[in-house]
Amino acid sequence: MIGALFNCLQFLPTVKESVPRDLSLFWNYSSYLFGVKRCEINPVRAAKAIALWLLILAAVLPQLALAEIASRPPEQVPLAQAQSALSIQPSRRANFKDEQVSEAARAAANWIIDSGDNLGMPFMLVDKQRAQVLMFDANGQLSGTSSALLGLAVGDDSTPGIGERPLSSIRPEERTTPAGRFVASLGRNIHGKEILWVDYEGALSLHPVVTSNPRERRAERLASANIHDKRISYGCINVPAEFFTAVVAETFKNTDGVVYVLPETRPNHAVFASYYEVE
Repeated sequence: MIGALFNCLQFLPTVKESVPRDLSLFWNYSSYLFGVKRCEINPVRAAKAIALWLLILAAVLPQLALAEIASRPPEQVPLAQAQSALSIQPSRRANFKDEQVSEAARAAANWIIDSGDNLGMPFMLVDKQRAQVLMFDANGQLSGTSSALLGLAVGDDSTPGIGERPLSSIRPEERTTPAGRFVASLGRNIHGKEILWVDYEGALSLHPVVTSNPRERRAERLASANIHDKRISYGCINVPAEFFTAVVAETFKNTDGVVYVLPETRPNHAVFASYYEVE
């Protein structure tokens, strides 16, 4: 429309001289699209030209803004303005405090903090591949780690209805610790002992290690460096009693929290829908 009006008013040569050389082709094309003929405007071509010029402006204006900022001396460019102009926001990351963790756990914790997926609550990572539990406060500061015993079977899914079945009916291949995101809270089991309910309906909990069956050697398994020794439970997560009392129960004492059980047969993004890698 602008090109057509200038043509009609015989001002087009002056305006065209002010248009950058790189855009001259767009100017000529837009004049063609307008279908200017004896000051008559073709509505269809005019609409196309308007859309074309909007695309040009959308591409050119941000570049002009960046060029203007780049032309200033560094001391005259506030950091906030530079980040805004470049559409860059600093990434937030979890603080592992020099703890050795897997890349999958590190990536998951960084995503949780950067995205705010924990919704301001403390959170826990259960890294099944390393048989490790990592406890974080709401700000992503690591507050404790522990070895853990996990379900006997490798797998990331839970058998439907397994929480309603007696333990004696659960087959070895069904004894998995399912992956996923769970809002957890402290509670009591049927014996009145304090546990962390990870998934109440699925009967999945985290609790102090059970040592009532000597043949299972659960305390020894917790202390073992062999990852295969850590697969023994019916799906629940067993941790040392002192870790449960001092770290888990203390963290969840007055609040809910989020437990992220990391997958072991698929990547993180296949389990956590909003997951992304933090650059």
